[in-house]
Amino acid sequence: MKVIDTKKAPAAVGPYVQGMEHGGFIFTSGQLPINPETGVLESDIEVATEQSLKNVLAIVEEAGGTLEGIMKVNIFVKDINDFGKVNAIYEEFFGSHKPARSCVEVARLPKDGVIEIEAIAVK
Repeated sequence: MKVIDTKKAPAAVGPYVQGMEHGGFIFTSGQLPINPETGVLESDIEVATEQSLKNVLAIVEEAGGTLEGIMKVNIFVKDINDFGKVNAIYEEFFGSHKPARSCVEVARLPKDGVIEIEAIAVK
Protein backbone atom coordinates (compact mmCIF):
# COMPACT_ATOMS: atom_id res chain seq x y z
CA MET A 1 0.00 0.00 0.00
CA LYS A 2 1.22 3.47 -0.85
CA VAL A 3 -0.11 6.82 0.34
CA ILE A 4 -0.63 9.35 -2.46
CA ASP A 5 0.18 12.96 -1.63
CA THR A 6 0.43 15.85 -4.07
CA LYS A 7 0.58 19.63 -3.82
CA LYS A 8 -1.55 19.75 -7.01
CA ALA A 9 -4.64 18.87 -4.95
CA PRO A 10 -5.80 20.33 -1.64
CA ALA A 11 -4.59 18.76 1.58
CA ALA A 12 -7.03 16.53 3.43
CA VAL A 13 -9.38 18.44 5.76
CA GLY A 14 -9.57 15.56 8.23
CA PRO A 15 -7.83 12.40 9.43
CA TYR A 16 -7.37 10.79 6.00
CA VAL A 17 -5.08 10.93 2.97
CA GLN A 18 -5.65 12.28 -0.53
CA GLY A 19 -5.39 8.81 -1.98
CA MET A 20 -4.08 5.28 -1.71
CA GLU A 21 -2.52 3.01 -4.32
CA HIS A 22 -2.38 -0.77 -4.04
CA GLY A 23 -2.09 -3.56 -6.55
CA GLY A 24 -2.44 -1.26 -9.54
CA PHE A 25 -5.58 0.40 -8.16
CA ILE A 26 -5.77 4.05 -7.13
CA PHE A 27 -8.43 5.19 -4.67
CA THR A 28 -8.97 8.91 -4.14
CA SER A 29 -10.61 10.47 -1.14
CA GLY A 30 -13.53 12.76 -1.89
CA GLN A 31 -12.32 16.02 -3.37
CA LEU A 32 -14.03 19.25 -2.50
CA PRO A 33 -13.75 22.06 -5.06
CA ILE A 34 -10.83 23.70 -3.30
CA ASN A 35 -8.27 25.37 -5.53
CA PRO A 36 -4.93 24.01 -4.22
CA GLU A 37 -3.05 27.17 -5.24
CA THR A 38 -5.37 29.69 -3.57
CA GLY A 39 -7.20 27.64 -0.95
CA VAL A 40 -10.50 29.04 -2.26
CA LEU A 41 -13.56 26.77 -1.99
CA GLU A 42 -15.45 27.26 -5.27
CA SER A 43 -19.20 27.70 -4.88
CA ASP A 44 -20.40 28.09 -8.49
CA ILE A 45 -21.46 24.53 -9.38
CA GLU A 46 -19.83 24.54 -12.82
CA VAL A 47 -16.51 25.94 -11.60
CA ALA A 48 -16.73 23.69 -8.53
CA THR A 49 -17.33 20.55 -10.62
CA GLU A 50 -14.30 21.26 -12.79
CA GLN A 51 -12.11 22.00 -9.75
CA SER A 52 -13.13 18.79 -7.96
CA LEU A 53 -12.42 16.79 -11.13
CA LYS A 54 -9.02 18.46 -11.52
CA ASN A 55 -8.21 17.58 -7.91
CA VAL A 56 -9.18 13.95 -8.45
CA LEU A 57 -7.09 13.75 -11.63
CA ALA A 58 -4.06 15.32 -9.89
CA ILE A 59 -4.14 12.54 -7.29
CA VAL A 60 -4.58 9.84 -9.93
CA GLU A 61 -1.69 11.24 -11.96
CA GLU A 62 0.54 11.52 -8.87
CA ALA A 63 0.06 7.77 -8.43
CA GLY A 64 1.03 7.13 -12.06
CA GLY A 65 -2.49 6.86 -13.45
CA THR A 66 -4.23 8.70 -16.27
CA LEU A 67 -7.63 10.16 -17.03
CA GLU A 68 -8.42 7.11 -19.15
CA GLY A 69 -7.56 4.86 -16.19
CA ILE A 70 -10.39 6.29 -14.08
CA MET A 71 -12.93 3.47 -13.89
CA LYS A 72 -15.49 4.60 -11.30
CA VAL A 73 -16.57 8.04 -10.12
CA ASN A 74 -18.84 8.91 -7.20
CA ILE A 75 -20.32 12.40 -7.14
CA PHE A 76 -22.02 13.94 -4.12
CA VAL A 77 -23.98 17.14 -4.76
CA LYS A 78 -25.69 19.54 -2.40
CA ASP A 79 -28.55 20.11 -4.89
CA ILE A 80 -29.64 17.46 -7.41
CA ASN A 81 -31.13 20.28 -9.48
CA ASP A 82 -27.51 20.96 -10.52
CA PHE A 83 -27.34 17.51 -12.17
CA GLY A 84 -27.47 18.91 -15.74
CA LYS A 85 -24.75 21.48 -15.09
CA VAL A 86 -22.55 18.84 -13.43
CA ASN A 87 -23.08 16.49 -16.38
CA ALA A 88 -22.08 19.15 -18.91
CA ILE A 89 -18.77 19.88 -17.16
CA TYR A 90 -18.17 16.16 -16.49
CA GLU A 91 -18.72 15.25 -20.15
CA GLU A 92 -16.37 18.02 -21.31
CA PHE A 93 -13.71 16.94 -18.80
CA PHE A 94 -13.77 13.23 -19.69
CA GLY A 95 -14.45 13.57 -23.42
CA SER A 96 -15.04 10.18 -25.01
CA HIS A 97 -13.92 8.31 -21.87
CA LYS A 98 -16.98 7.34 -19.83
CA PRO A 99 -16.24 5.85 -16.39
CA ALA A 100 -18.94 4.08 -14.40
CA ARG A 101 -20.56 6.67 -12.14
CA SER A 102 -22.98 7.43 -9.35
CA CYS A 103 -24.37 10.86 -8.47
CA VAL A 104 -26.35 11.43 -5.28
CA GLU A 105 -27.72 14.42 -3.43
CA VAL A 106 -26.54 14.69 0.15
CA ALA A 107 -27.79 16.78 3.06
CA ARG A 108 -24.49 18.53 3.62
CA LEU A 109 -20.83 18.37 2.62
CA PRO A 110 -17.71 19.36 4.55
CA LYS A 111 -17.06 23.12 4.56
CA ASP A 112 -20.58 23.51 3.12
CA GLY A 113 -19.27 22.57 -0.32
CA VAL A 114 -21.62 22.26 -3.28
CA ILE A 115 -19.96 19.09 -4.64
CA GLU A 116 -17.48 16.39 -3.68
CA ILE A 117 -16.04 13.84 -6.13
CA GLU A 118 -14.06 10.63 -5.56
CA ALA A 119 -12.73 8.03 -7.97
CA ILE A 120 -11.20 4.60 -8.41
CA ALA A 121 -8.61 4.25 -11.15
CA VAL A 122 -6.21 1.65 -12.50
CA LYS A 123 -2.61 2.18 -13.55
